[in-house]
Amino acid sequence: MFVVTVYLSIDPQQVASFRKTVLKHANNSLTKEEGCRRFDVSFDPDNDTRVLIYEQYDDRAAFDVHTASDHFKWFGDTAGPWIADKQLDTWELADGSLTQ
Repeated sequence: MFVVTVYLSIDPQQVASFRKTVLKHANNSLTKEEGCRRFDVSFDPDNDTRVLIYEQYDDRAAFDVHTASDHFKWFGDTAGPWIADKQLDTWELADGSLTQ
């Protein structure tokens, strides 16, 4: 399983708009991409300008499909100006990891 974590800092004046947009993007990714298995969006309870996104894909190729999609481009065009800082990391889920 290919895992992506994204840490974002959002413009404080755009948090509400970002929240709505990123949740739509998560739903699009899960419903329109066969290889997207998980797309979690978390906001820091003490500072809602800090966001963590956790994504799981079947493999790197499925993530590449994600980044080539129309809804990915829409998200970048819409929310990109609201993002002050971004850190993206990729991972391989360890064999035997527990899931429910």
